[in-house]
Amino acid sequence: MGLTMSRNDSRRAFAMLALLLVVGQGKLAHAGSYLDRAAFLIGQATRENEFLRKRLYDRELARLVSQVARGRLESAKDTLVPKEVVLAHPHLLLMLEHYERAASAATEGEVGRYFELERAARDEEQIFRGILRQLGWSLPSGKA
Repeated sequence: MGLTMSRNDSRRAFAMLALLLVVGQGKLAHAGSYLDRAAFLIGQATRENEFLRKRLYDRELARLVSQVARGRLESAKDTLVPKEVVLAHPHLLLMLEHYERAASAATEGEVGRYFELERAARDEEQIFRGILRQLGWSLPSGKA
């Protein structure tokens, strides 16, 4: 009972290993692309919200932020979501929707509602990140 492999068996094993690595990298790249896009969307939404929070008196700024947030939400709805992270995606959408509604509330001068929706957005972000962690993924740091 020898453990020696023929040259053809070695080639087949090497080809199978290479195929597994390529397929695995494809899945990683696919989920990685989604994670990059999600991190980008979250980063932009968070920065805009922080900017607006310091200027809630500026309804025109709030209107602009609301329009941009609406576009971001639509883009997130249209993005390709890999099956590895599909359970987390609805929470990304909810987070972006809450930020858009918060900016919309600010356009109407509804400061209390703005803060409620901002809090809901931050809560959804934490849920999103928690689900990603449970699935074995995390968002890139965003620091270059």
